[in-house]
Amino acid sequence: MKKLKDILSLLRLPQWSKNVFVFLPLFFGGVLNDMTLLGHTALAALAFSLAASAVYCLNDLVDRKRDALHPTKCRRPLASGALSPVTGGVLCAACVAGAIVVATCCTSSHVLWWILAYMVLNLLYSLLLKRVVIVDVLVLSSFYVMRIMTGGEACGVEVSQWLVIMTYLLALFLALGKRRDDALLYRENKTAVRAVAEHYGVEFLNLSLTMVATVAVVAYLIYTISPEVTTRFANRHIYCTAVFVIAGILRYMQLTLVSGKSGDPMRVLFHDRFTQVCVLLWVASFVCIIYLLR
Repeated sequence: MKKLKDILSLLRLPQWSKNVFVFLPLFFGGVLNDMTLLGHTALAALAFSLAASAVYCLNDLVDRKRDALHPTKCRRPLASGALSPVTGGVLCAACVAGAIVVATCCTSSHVLWWILAYMVLNLLYSLLLKRVVIVDVLVLSSFYVMRIMTGGEACGVEVSQWLVIMTYLLALFLALGKRRDDALLYRENKTAVRAVAEHYGVEFLNLSLTMVATVAVVAYLIYTISPEVTTRFANRHIYCTAVFVIAGILRYMQLTLVSGKSGDPMRVLFHDRFTQVCVLLWVASFVCIIYLLR
């Protein structure tokens, strides 16, 4: 039973929640209630989830010695020795095979190509790119864009430039927050995190977070009042949803800059009630705009 728990921990099942981004094209395309398209998208999300688990296994294999020095990552199955590197490699290979098999079952062949591109880029990231300052967070953010592109291919909905821009900015904002946590830890223990944290610095990351947050809010406001969007949704009051976006960003910055709780964005989402309310109200407002008021 303990070994099964360690295996599930290595696969990072809670992180599969990130793959909700695969459903965004379906949601904003106004076809979330189409059960056939929903099924195709769910299949693509499963393929992406398996690919993500393969990536987590690979990262933990590559970083297991350094993770063993980290105050929290040392509890990971490979870093702690609860699972052997061979087991990690087998699980990684099994997830890769599963992701490919599931992706080939999707109606669009492009889903498989996006899944493969995601895994190849992650391989490059694990072996090289995560050691290159700034490039690492830019690559991390692109993984979220890959998710929405995969979802668009699965359901046959064209992904708008606005969705790409907003997804990338949000992902970059969260990635910078996570790097700030690494930079703070690097100050205390230089062997606990990867050396790239040294080249960021807390001050630089504070400014970067502020810059990206500002750009994200401005971009969202432009999105909500653009004629293209207001015409497509037949609603001129989409800008009202900006209050939830601004509140959510301010809350994350407060947790990051004041409380120092930016290490895991998913943990913030699952445990911070204020953030949960912001997300739920934002989603509910678009459900009304797209599905109830048209």
